[in-house]
Amino acid sequence: MFLWLAVWSLSTTGFLQAQESGTSAKSSITTQNEQKIPVEVYYFHATRRCATCEAVEAVAAETVKENFDGKVSFQSINREENETHPLIIRQKITGQTLLIVKGDQIIDLTTEAFLNARSKPEKLKAKIVETVNELLK
Repeated sequence: MFLWLAVWSLSTTGFLQAQESGTSAKSSITTQNEQKIPVEVYYFHATRRCATCEAVEAVAAETVKENFDGKVSFQSINREENETHPLIIRQKITGQTLLIVKGDQIIDLTTEAFLNARSKPEKLKAKIVETVNELLK
């Protein structure tokens, strides 16, 4: 993710802002990203999805929106259509995966997500909130 974000930012505003301020483009990008959204929640899925896969996405998205609107982002990414996504490559993601990311810290909640999304969604919501709150400290 960071590599992709760095390349994109350098090609647009990050590079121009770094030139104007006399700082390196990398430090400018890092500061801007950390100030905007320090924690990101990613759900990687396949094209064909079961009811549990859809429930994991729904619970995670709803939890982020209800509890962290604007402070935390949620992205649902089809891993079959986005095979070159930096997190897919770095984490070697080959199946449905729920990750919470802050910089280089990556917390995998996939097991909890699939155990609880349909039968105990409140338990999954509580785990997401607890994990994100720890990372926001």
